[in-house]
Amino acid sequence: MKVSIITVVLNNRKYIEDCILSVLNQTYKNLEYIIIDGSSIDGTVEVIRKYESQVSTLISEPDLGIYDAMNKGILKSKGEIIGILNSDDMYNNNDVIEKVVDCFRKSSVDTCYGDLAYVDRRDVNKTIRYWKSNCYRKKNFHRGWMPPHPTFFVKHDIYQKCGLFNLDFPLAADYELMLRLLYKNSISTAYIPTVLVKMRTGGSCRPSLNNTIHNIAENYRAWKVNGLKPNPLTFVLKPLSKTLQYISAS
Repeated sequence: MKVSIITVVLNNRKYIEDCILSVLNQTYKNLEYIIIDGSSIDGTVEVIRKYESQVSTLISEPDLGIYDAMNKGILKSKGEIIGILNSDDMYNNNDVIEKVVDCFRKSSVDTCYGDLAYVDRRDVNKTIRYWKSNCYRKKNFHRGWMPPHPTFFVKHDIYQKCGLFNLDFPLAADYELMLRLLYKNSISTAYIPTVLVKMRTGGSCRPSLNNTIHNIAENYRAWKVNGLKPNPLTFVLKPLSKTLQYISAS
């Protein structure tokens, strides 16, 4: 199986190299690596070009936001399996893709996901907390559940069948996509019970009251645009559910 990994980035010269190396150092070698840069001006592209011979596709041009960049990467990808790794993130170890491919082969599913570790921005060996996903149950979406998107791998033909990220959701397109795939279309999935991705804390998308309110509104619309009826408490439970999925590392 060929696996396509997509990294989207804008002005992240400081950390993009860690992300790139975590992909290039994977023991699974049938990889296609696609980097979509939104016309960075801080030297990010110069860092990427150090690895240009190992990057399958590099696009650097303006986009309509992170999810538009992800869609560009998906449309360029040729792999049977697609994963998306943002520039602040890195794979937890060098055999993550081996585990993912093994899961697809053994479970005969169309998607899979795992756990995520939030790490200190300066010291990625210092884990702040874990996002433990647990096994998928359809009813869990009514309780606000979702898996961490950086750990979510999807078969290429599922994107062709069910569509890409919906750009009408600038904050919650990942939630809308997973709701559409797993809940609405009952696409098969499997849980890999281990940390697949490290995510740096304290990035540009820090929580704020304004973002939380807009997120709740987008989450509600995600159900409505898919013709789904949520539990009235879903959007109260979603922040709580996410909190309960966190396990302190202390």
